[in-house]
Amino acid sequence: MNDIKNTKELILSTLVADAYSLGAHWVYDEKLLLNLNVDWNELNDAKALWHKGKKAGEFTHYGDQLVWLYNFLQNKENFNTEEYTKYWFDRMQCYNGYIDGATKDTLANINEGVFPTGSSSTDLSIVGRIAPLLLVSKDKKEFLENVENFVQVTHNSNEALIASKFFAKLLVEVLEGKEILKAIDELKEEFDSKIQSYINAGINSKNEDSTTAIRNFGPACDINGGFQGVIHLLSKYDNLKEMLICNAKAGGETSARAMLATLIFMAQEDKKISQIPPSWLNIRVTII
Repeated sequence: MNDIKNTKELILSTLVADAYSLGAHWVYDEKLLLNLNVDWNELNDAKALWHKGKKAGEFTHYGDQLVWLYNFLQNKENFNTEEYTKYWFDRMQCYNGYIDGATKDTLANINEGVFPTGSSSTDLSIVGRIAPLLLVSKDKKEFLENVENFVQVTHNSNEALIASKFFAKLLVEVLEGKEILKAIDELKEEFDSKIQSYINAGINSKNEDSTTAIRNFGPACDINGGFQGVIHLLSKYDNLKEMLICNAKAGGETSARAMLATLIFMAQEDKKISQIPPSWLNIRVTII
């Protein structure tokens, strides 16, 4: 569906966004953020206790699971939900990163034979992991189906499915050459009033300071808050480094916002991997 080289650059960019976000990920206290022991121009060790021991260039559990999806899809022609679920489950048996609520509930569902296996989580994070599915999708229809099936493996809530559908459609539109804000404006008519309100709030905040806007929306993990934050970032910035730094300084769920905003941002025709600071590419994985 998309050029393989371009898709791999999208995957790499999304992982860079996660690695950059690691330093401030899940740091919520505003005073602590102002004095956080990080270099905002570089990758940093994790400062939140949930990622204790994670070093600069490593990923949050979101980036780790994106890498799993990418590795799973190597030499495959399609996305098989059953095979991926088993692969994901097996990887989780020896994973020493953070195990979030969505993961715990999904593991329990798999053990109990529940299908679809996904939790009822409404976390935004799952949406930022969809780029590898472009590698095994021959057209838009198959990509949207693959996204839905992938999301249901761990996040089987109506909110997660709708949000992932919106951003998957937006990704395709931008890859096909449409300007981001124009694509957002056209797509919002296909979705309900709740999604439209998220979009309008995000766009209307573009002239606000990002920390203020994101914290007003809600800097936590939920789609309600995170969705608006992503739209804010896409509306406000035309420079990836500036966007990611300002997003990270807002704290909270830095990675989910960063991964998703970066995925859409870097899908634009004029955005190349060379625009990422070279030192930010020192991440603990190789995308070949």
